[in-house]
Amino acid sequence: MSPRRKFAEGQPPLFTDAVPSRQRRWLLPVTAAFTAVLAIAALAVCILVLLTHENQRRATIKEAAVLGYVRSFMTEFTSPDPFHANDYTDRVLAQATGEFAQQYRSNENQILIGVARSEPTTGAVLDAGIARWNDDGSADVLVVTKFTSKSTDGKLVAERASRWVLTATQEGDRWKVSNLTPVI
Repeated sequence: MSPRRKFAEGQPPLFTDAVPSRQRRWLLPVTAAFTAVLAIAALAVCILVLLTHENQRRATIKEAAVLGYVRSFMTEFTSPDPFHANDYTDRVLAQATGEFAQQYRSNENQILIGVARSEPTTGAVLDAGIARWNDDGSADVLVVTKFTSKSTDGKLVAERASRWVLTATQEGDRWKVSNLTPVI
């Protein structure tokens, strides 16, 4: 027998290439689409978290600015100095706007006389908090203050606490008082 083999016509060949079957590779497009949707969803969540964080940060900064201003104003307002009564009324009037400014201007002489006749008083803010934000951007702030005054001989010390509702309005980059009401 020889190593060569003879083939007859019509006989199937011994070694043939198998016809590759066309299998669809559906796993790769589905995985790519799922990954793209997942990446878009993650990006959307990140953007929403960033926007929420930024809004909260701005609100916190605005609230801190209002409370800082109100504490400063109320400390100055509750600490009249009879030796500098004119300066006191000018400083308060410079920080007033709206209804409070009109009331203060109309009663400025009586306030000036009252401050000049009083004893030196030291005021302190015990606590302050925003009661609500109004639609016009102003804030109603509830403030608790304490007045401390001494008699002329320095022996008697009088302390009195009071509550106020103050409406702070932003004019430009400054806050001003548009309403100041004592709470009974």
